[in-house]
Order: sequence, then C-alpha cells, then structure tokens
Amino acid sequence: MAPKQYRQPPQAPPSFTATPTSLLEDARAICGTTRSLLDKIAAEITPETATFENVVLPIAQDEDKAGLQNRIIGFYQAVSGDAQLRTASSQAEELIDEFTIEASMREDIFKLVDAAFKKGEKLDPESQRLLEKERKSYITNGLGIPAGPQRDRFKEIKKRLSQISIEFQKNLNEEHGGIWFTHKQLEGVPNDVVVGLETGHDANEGKVRLTFKYPDLYPTLKFALDPEVRQKVFIENENKCNQNVALFTEAIILRDEAGRLLGYPDWASFRIEDKMAKTPKTVTDFLDDLRVQLAPGGEKESAHLKEIKAADLKSRGMEATNDGNYYLWDHRFYNRLMVEQEFSIDEQKIAEYFPLQSTIEGMLGIFEDLFGFVFVEIQPEDRVKLSENGKDDVAWHPDVKVFSVWDDEDEGGSFVGYLYLDLHPRQGKYGHAANFSLQPGYILPNGTRRYPATALVCNFSKPTPTKPSLLKHDEVVTLFHELGHGIHDLAGRTRYSRFHGTSVVRDFVEAPSQMLENWCWTPSVLRSLSKHYQTGEPIPDDLIAKQVASQHVNEALFQLRQLHFGIFDMTVHTPKSHDQAEKTKYSELYNELRTQIAGLNGPEALGMDSSWGNGQATFGHLIGGYDAGYYGYLSSQVYSTDMFYSVFKKDPMSKAEGRRYRHMVLEKGGSQEEMKTLEDFLGRPPSTKAFYEDLGLASK
Repeated sequence: MAPKQYRQPPQAPPSFTATPTSLLEDARAICGTTRSLLDKIAAEITPETATFENVVLPIAQDEDKAGLQNRIIGFYQAVSGDAQLRTASSQAEELIDEFTIEASMREDIFKLVDAAFKKGEKLDPESQRLLEKERKSYITNGLGIPAGPQRDRFKEIKKRLSQISIEFQKNLNEEHGGIWFTHKQLEGVPNDVVVGLETGHDANEGKVRLTFKYPDLYPTLKFALDPEVRQKVFIENENKCNQNVALFTEAIILRDEAGRLLGYPDWASFRIEDKMAKTPKTVTDFLDDLRVQLAPGGEKESAHLKEIKAADLKSRGMEATNDGNYYLWDHRFYNRLMVEQEFSIDEQKIAEYFPLQSTIEGMLGIFEDLFGFVFVEIQPEDRVKLSENGKDDVAWHPDVKVFSVWDDEDEGGSFVGYLYLDLHPRQGKYGHAANFSLQPGYILPNGTRRYPATALVCNFSKPTPTKPSLLKHDEVVTLFHELGHGIHDLAGRTRYSRFHGTSVVRDFVEAPSQMLENWCWTPSVLRSLSKHYQTGEPIPDDLIAKQVASQHVNEALFQLRQLHFGIFDMTVHTPKSHDQAEKTKYSELYNELRTQIAGLNGPEALGMDSSWGNGQATFGHLIGGYDAGYYGYLSSQVYSTDMFYSVFKKDPMSKAEGRRYRHMVLEKGGSQEEMKTLEDFLGRPPSTKAFYEDLGLASK
C-alpha cells in the first residue's frame, strides 16, 4: 500500500475510451479550435499592434492544450489491439498533420509573429526562445519561398511526406510475416522460444511459424545451429516490408526537392542547421573520423570471429561448408558463441536472474534513489477511482502497468506525472522499443502546473506457464535506455509544452538515455536489480564480473553497424544533385555501404546481386524523424559517456549528483540551447576523450 501522501494524484490520468469515429471527430475539433484562434488573431491584430503576448502566447497556449489530446490520438496506431482503431488513429494523425502544414504556412500569422519579433520586447529566456523558434518555423515551413507555384509545390511536398511517414510506420506495425520451420531446422533455438510459436496444420503439419518480432527473430539468429536457417531468416527479415521500398525512395526524392526549394544545397543542410552539429560537414567529419578509428578494430574482431566460425563448423563435421566468409547472418550467432566460450557467459543463465517484474521494481528503485522520484503502481481496482468516467479506462490494454509518480520528501513531495509500461508484443503493436510522450507538462495560464504522462512500449517475451518473462542482459540495457527517455519526460519543468522533456534537438535527445545504460554495467547496480526467478537469490559475483568484462566485446563491429546507419542516412540526404537523388538505387546503396563499413559479407559473396534485400524499408527512424539525424545516436554517445565518466563513474548512486543532473539537464528539456545545458552541467565544453577511451581507442 502506498504511503497516504502518494495515494490521490491531483490530476486524473488520461483516459483511453476512443472509438474510430471519436478519433476523427476529436482530430477535426482540435484543428477547428486552432483555426478559429488563428483567424481571430489575424482579424484583430495588426503588425503595428502585434506583441508576444497577443500573438505568440495564445498560439503557444493552444498548442499546450492540443498536446493533451493529439499525441494520444496518434498513439492508438502504435498500441491498440483493434485494427479499426489503429487505422482511424493513422487517418486522424494525417488530418492533424495536414492542418498543421496549412497553419504553419499562414502568411497573415507569420507577418504578425515577425512584427512581434522585430519589436525586441524584453521577455524571459524561455519565452524569447519560443518567439525565435516560432518565427524560424514559418520560414522553414516555406514562407521564405516567394508566394506562387514554388511555395504551393513545397506545401504539396510537406503533405505528401506526412502521408508517407504515417503509411510507412503503419506498414511496419501491421507487418505479420513469418516462416514455417521444422523443429529440426530450429535446433539450438531455446525451447522457451520454440514452445511459444504457432503450430502448423495441413501443409505445415509438424512445423512452427517463426515471426519477425524481436522475441522470435533475435534468439533464432543467435542460437539456430543451421546457417541456412539463419540466412533465410536474415534475408526474409530484410524483405518483410517491401511495400515500403517505393515510399522510402519517394520520401528521399521529395525531401531533396523541398530542401532545394528552401534554398539549401540538400535536405541535410536544412535539417542540421538547428541541431548541435549545425552543418553536414561537422557530421560527416565526425562519422568519417570514427570510421577510420574503428576500422582496424573491426577487421581484428572479424578475423577472430572467422576463426571461431571455422572451429565451430569443424567440431560439427561441417568444415566443407566453410567458404572463408563471415556473413551478416553469422554475426549474432558467433558473437554469442564467443562470449559464451571466452567469457563463460550463458545469456540464458543470466536471464534467470532478471525476471521482468522484479527487474522493473529494482530499476524504478534506482531512479527513486538517484533522482528523488517515488513510483506508485496503480492497481486495477484503484484505476476505477482515478478515472473521470468511473471505469477502468486509464490504460489501453490489460497488460499495461500504470504508475503515479511523485517527488520524494527531499524534493518536496509533490505530484510529477504518470508512467505507463506496455512490455509484450501483440499483433499490430509497434515492433521495437520506444518511449511515447502521451501528454506534455507545462504551466497553465492560471500559473498552476499541468503534469505529463509518458509510456514505455517494448516487446519482451511473454511469460510461459512455467516461467516468468526473463530479460537477457541486453534487454535490461534496452529497458534502462527507454525508461531514460521516460524519466526525461517526467522530470521536465518547462513553461511551454514545446520544450518539455525529450523535446530537445535530435543530436542530444539520446544522451540522457544512453547515459543510464552505464548503470547496467555497474556491478553493485546489477546485483541490486537481480533476483533469481526460482530462488530469489541475487546474481553471483562471478557472473556479474563475466558480464561486465564482456561490455566492449566486438564493440568496433557494433559501432561500425551504427556508423552504417548514420553514413547511409547522410549519404541519401546529401546528393550532389536532384538528378542523383532520383537515380540512386537505395537498396543497393544500403547493402553495399553495409558490407564496406561493417565489414560483414552479404549474399553478394554468394553471387546474389546487391538488390537482395531492402533493409531501408524496415528502418522506421529515417522516415519517422531521424532523417539526417541518425548520427545523433553516435554524437549523443559522446556526450553521455563524457557525463558518466566525469560525474557518475566514481559513484553511480550519488544522490547529490543525481539530483544535480535532474535539475540541470532533465528539467530544462529544450527550453535553452542544449549545448548550454551540457556545458553548465559539466562545467566545461564537452570532450570526445571519454568516448574514445571507452571504446579502447586513442583520444582525439
């Protein structure tokens, strides 16, 4: 039972009662309210009378209020078990996006915002930042283009790009492919995985169906003894969403056209201008330098893994099948085998110490100690009391856990917001791991606070009749990472929702989450998190020591894989000409770059041409907001490693540093320049030294 002071939140949680009809009606109503406000401002204010308070502030307050509904309207497509609701959610999001594009290109409003900006009023820093960002957004949304055919074309492109993004992600969410295998073909795959697979009838009698969802896919690539099975699974996974191939190509070509219409040499120059990196050259130099630094390590790691492959095939009497190549579908298998053999790590054994439920409890406990939060799980019977409708409608699915979050007494004991955990795969659900901001936090016009709600959506294996859901160590890391975004969201303390929580530039947004991954490699933390699912015992010290020792195993190959994504992203968004953007064969480019950068052979080595797979069609990040921004995962790692090594490494559970980090970094969100946030916290400009040292490379 929660202590009394934490039982009754001052704000009801969001309710999830939408129908397909209501989603569309609500979307239209939100757009109608904003349209009426903009019409009123345009009718009543002139450039001479325009100020921050009578133009920008009402728009910001309308945006704050709309954020309470529109994020949830779009969220249903990622999590609802009802296909009609998911479809309506996509349609409603498209309606809102189309209207937003219309509103962002209203010349009458831009003239007023511009006039207010030029008056140079004395504003508080966050309001000044809002004014500058609002003005810039009209220019980058096409109002820097003279009125006429070119501006109309830009608007058309924006609308089509929005449609592509929604359709692309919907195809990924709805993807339900799979492959029928015999039990013999899946030899080596953990029994927990195989017993959970669909069993076949008629033509598939005696077979089981392997899907491309993570809890099926990764264990098969890691454990299946038959290399032909791994090859088939790998190639078919790369081709699981081929309806996205044309959408990807169209998006890249349209972005290039849009960037040029805005006066930029390419889309990347436009997208990076407002980020920490500022120019594509800064990004490309960083990625190229990292590639040069990592390449020797990657070659060394590949050579060693080839030796392990040769020894494995020989031990199984299969040496005749070894052609001397190390393939993409070999990597998870031999990486796992190497860790088992050379570090004596059995990841299935380690997973026994990390049942999902107790791991989450332990993790929330760490964030309570470190940052001064209190997490109180809301039981189903209490959800009814909290609901504004007197029903248990505060979650979208029975599997979802709901927490009210509070400050501890040292932090003042006040309410913080709501945290949702949706952790197992379902048909139609978002297929990766992500944090979704459901409702932003901000200051209401009466000066009181509106509290945020945030959701973790993951795909960990479901419990079986004999075992709870057990997390492998890399899944524990994923949970920490995504909860890091959730904590960023909950800790936000900004005046406007535009800057709340994770609303920071893309090349910083991953840093707070990546920093928390370091706790998963800290022995004392791993011990406190662990609890054997049968005995309740903590994980033995020798297992911890082995796991921690393996942290940077084949790290160069891992980082080269990230570099492949980042370099592909920058390559497609910086063509030398629009003609080049139209003529590039993106599947071939994706596959060729992967072989060149990651140093792993693809099917090309078996005589297939380089159009064998369409990995870019499964790469939601590049269509969903990380365009010319995927490098941010790597640049954020520079910042996160710097913060951890210089502030937390000596004492990861330092309450003083944890609270300082919460108040100086997480609370600020995007309300000030992110570089200022970082420099204020570190007490100096950031450095790549810790990042390169952590990777075992000479510092720059």
